[in-house]
Amino acid sequence: MSTGAASGVLSYLLQDQADALRARISAIFRRAGSPQEEATALQVLDEQATALARHKITQRTVIDTWTELLSAFLDTHPSARSDIEELKTTAPTKTVNIGSQHNHGSGAFIGNDHYGDININTRDDR
Repeated sequence: MSTGAASGVLSYLLQDQADALRARISAIFRRAGSPQEEATALQVLDEQATALARHKITQRTVIDTWTELLSAFLDTHPSARSDIEELKTTAPTKTVNIGSQHNHGSGAFIGNDHYGDININTRDDR
């Protein structure tokens, strides 16, 4: 179960939802654990979110670290089982909005429809 929950942690991080994950981790550790355990888990989360974003650690490292951390927490606090299990079953899914853009005329089109010409004024001293 801890490995599944650790995969959920990774899923949050890969989808740039570290703030939502931070709130969930905080609630889990606050309900069943001590303030020190909560602080440690949040510190690990913050460090790994930063390192993962900078490609300083692998996805496997994140899963291994959280598997170990959550397993140890469950050993000490078995009452947290349902919260940790929920972490693995409610990992977010990334949504993609598909739209269309229709452009007429010449020039750059960024994000909206444009009809006609675009005039770009530049400085002569470049």
